[in-house]
Amino acid sequence: MDERATGITFDANGICNYCTEFLQRSGGLIHEDATLRQTRLDSFISRVKAAGQGKRYDCVIGVSGGVDSSWALVQAVRLGLRPLAVHMDNGWNSELAQNNIANLIQKLNVDLYTHVVDWPEYRALMQAFFDADVVDVELLYDNAMLKVNYQRAAAHGVKFILAGTNEATEGMKIPATWNWFKLDKKNITSIAARFSNVRIKTFPAIGVLGYLYYEYFRRVRWISFLDFFPYNKNAVLDELERDYGYKRYPYKHYESIFTRFYQGYILPRKFGIDKRRVHLSTLVAAGQMAREAAMENLQSPTCASEAELAQDIQYFLKKMQWTRAQLDEYLFRPGKNHSLYASEKGCWIWLNRVMEFLPEKLLAVIRRK
Repeated sequence: MDERATGITFDANGICNYCTEFLQRSGGLIHEDATLRQTRLDSFISRVKAAGQGKRYDCVIGVSGGVDSSWALVQAVRLGLRPLAVHMDNGWNSELAQNNIANLIQKLNVDLYTHVVDWPEYRALMQAFFDADVVDVELLYDNAMLKVNYQRAAAHGVKFILAGTNEATEGMKIPATWNWFKLDKKNITSIAARFSNVRIKTFPAIGVLGYLYYEYFRRVRWISFLDFFPYNKNAVLDELERDYGYKRYPYKHYESIFTRFYQGYILPRKFGIDKRRVHLSTLVAAGQMAREAAMENLQSPTCASEAELAQDIQYFLKKMQWTRAQLDEYLFRPGKNHSLYASEKGCWIWLNRVMEFLPEKLLAVIRRK
């Protein structure tokens, strides 16, 4: 991490506040005593199985073809759970991601539900975000993915969504100007109304009220499942490759063609952002990678190869119906903040402050943990 990260500071030993905050918040979880961790896991699995009695599935797991969600699915099946795998197809899947998902589904013998977005509507929404020059174009996918998982869980009466999110490989906070609040349905609709004529008919957006509905009325709990395990990314990749025919990607989240183009090309050139810094810093701080290896990794291009980049550019231009001149003009324009448009972020911050003042017993009743 360096000065390009918003609000970064360094102590006398050259350690930045991002690493310090990460270790203070997550260090105990990452280095948790093995016996205590197993006790937590056993208790949680019992809760999931009890809540799922008499139902076709006892949990929902969103799968992207990436390592985290793949490992969450493997662990759930190993522990005797009956997951429904859910995939959100936004039209940008790489062939590698599709193969990874297919191999896992077949070898684990689980059901897969795939939600395919309406491409013309989704492309129009992406175009609006490009026209707005905001940084988090992937807010669209991330938001829709959340809604689809909650919808599937509620439809089957499932009380637990087991996510591949985890502290060990992605627990460090993303700098505030590098992405946006993921439950911001209002931001999506505001940008769409300002920059396009598209009417949102099928796009599965979710806002703060939707989150509260699923979490507190329908009692569906979103759980960072991999935090119940000693999660070492390289060891997991080796096992996935050996036992499930998994193929790894050069960088985190590159299972999507758009994500690798966005993170490897658009973010560095338009916004001066290299997300590898926070991803690699997390692995270093968690003790999974030497700092020297991470620094060497950063010396390589953000794109896997010039040939692949050229292919991705052509694919992007064709899919978005752009010319190369339009892409260059977009990259040249300065970025703008999501806060210029209507947002639910302030409401979310307020709700979290209110929750901080509620007694733990009352919170437990509200959440029915």
